[in-house]
Amino acid sequence: MLRTTDLNAYYGQFHVLHDVSVHIKEKEVVVVLGPNGHGKSTLLKSICGLVDRVEGSILYKGQNITGRPAEKLVNEGVIYIAENRELFPEMSVLENLKLGAYSKNARSHEKKNMAKVLDLFPRLEERKKQMASTLSGGEARMLAIARGLMSHADFLCIDEPSLGLQPNLRVEVFNIIKEINKQGKSILLVEQNIPQIAELADRIYMLEEGQITFEGTAREALENDHLKEIFLGM
Repeated sequence: MLRTTDLNAYYGQFHVLHDVSVHIKEKEVVVVLGPNGHGKSTLLKSICGLVDRVEGSILYKGQNITGRPAEKLVNEGVIYIAENRELFPEMSVLENLKLGAYSKNARSHEKKNMAKVLDLFPRLEERKKQMASTLSGGEARMLAIARGLMSHADFLCIDEPSLGLQPNLRVEVFNIIKEINKQGKSILLVEQNIPQIAELADRIYMLEEGQITFEGTAREALENDHLKEIFLGM
């Protein structure tokens, strides 16, 4: 469904990604692991048109989307869901969700997608009239994911959805991501929580110093001594 080949990304003169090649099949969940500051978020942002300078190629459904701006990619079904949520705090939950359907591709599906996300996120149904600023951390993370789904995207790049959440909320967020995947969405996920992603991921990539150093199944990742040393202290 999506493939990067020899992808390089830059912030000014700072070279972040070095010849990164990854692929995500339709209806697959692929997780990117790696130490902080080694390029994981940049990979997602590069795919989603949020990095000014990229080299190499990004193919989505066979079309070259390299360097295409984010607003055009949203219309084509590719969206980035940020780790820092980027919500509008003084707007209600419902208003934030409606903003997720701003793209031309999503407008005609707004009512149907609204029903889907409120069914998927019952907490947001209960709080739809509340200001986003009043939500808990877990609820705000759910709202960010739900707003991404309102875009009617087929390919979701989700950046560290469980960061800072209590264990019970992490489980809830991962269960929701599983359900989203069952509904036919392809997902590229940056995450650090090894036990949960072992159950979630079809495949895992390891990104270190801007380069892919491992690709394999969740089982192969759990058996990899280098990954165990970094993430499990083993």
